[in-house]
Amino acid sequence: MRTALTIAGSDSGGGAGIQADLKSFASVGVHGTSVITCVTAQNTRSVDSIFPIPTAEIRKQLRAVLGDFDVRAAKTGMLYSAEIVRVVARGLRGTTFPLVVDPVMVATVGASLEQDDLPDALVDHLLGRAALVTPNRFEAERLSGIRITDVESMEAAARAIHGLGPEAVLVKGGHMKGPLVDVLFDGRRVRRLPGRRVAKALHGAGCTLAASTAAYLALGRSLPEAVESARQKVAAGFRESYRAGRGVEIINSHVLPD
Repeated sequence: MRTALTIAGSDSGGGAGIQADLKSFASVGVHGTSVITCVTAQNTRSVDSIFPIPTAEIRKQLRAVLGDFDVRAAKTGMLYSAEIVRVVARGLRGTTFPLVVDPVMVATVGASLEQDDLPDALVDHLLGRAALVTPNRFEAERLSGIRITDVESMEAAARAIHGLGPEAVLVKGGHMKGPLVDVLFDGRRVRRLPGRRVAKALHGAGCTLAASTAAYLALGRSLPEAVESARQKVAAGFRESYRAGRGVEIINSHVLPD
């Protein structure tokens, strides 16, 4: 049984964050471990509060996992603050497994999931450790400083973010208009990855994509293979999304593509 690690926030509504990550790991057949960075009080309509876990406890969680499990891949989600980013980056020193960084900044319901110092801390301390960074349009604009309006500007943003240190960048096109296209850049080649757009704003889609990519990496797949398998899994999750609360629908993180 391969093991993957998620370092992210807890979603009390169960649709995103640590909860979506662990469901994604399990559905792929990977044992999931976790380091919780923040506890949120949220549901499908709003994020009511965010409680950052004391950094000493984050450090202890990370040491406990890495001291016992043979982690084959990891992902980060909601890190919230520069202080948490620095603790996570220090805790990952000396590790060599692939790391997927999902630079979470805003929830699907529109609530901010970051402090103002988060983007600079990601650039300074974590992106250089990443095998893959998976920003959406908003996050890619923040990290690259490039306004994204079309696929060409997505590619420019991917190149700019790659220059900040990660091995590869996947700029997601879910918030763009027109046909769905994600852009993957590995420092050598730009790939335009087409998909079928579904007219839904789902809770947990970004978490599921990053966690599923990490799970497939833990199974030994190459980065392009892991990304494509994760994209297919997310597409299946969109098709089989469900409504559990009174707000936005939740992506089905359990489902696998046909």
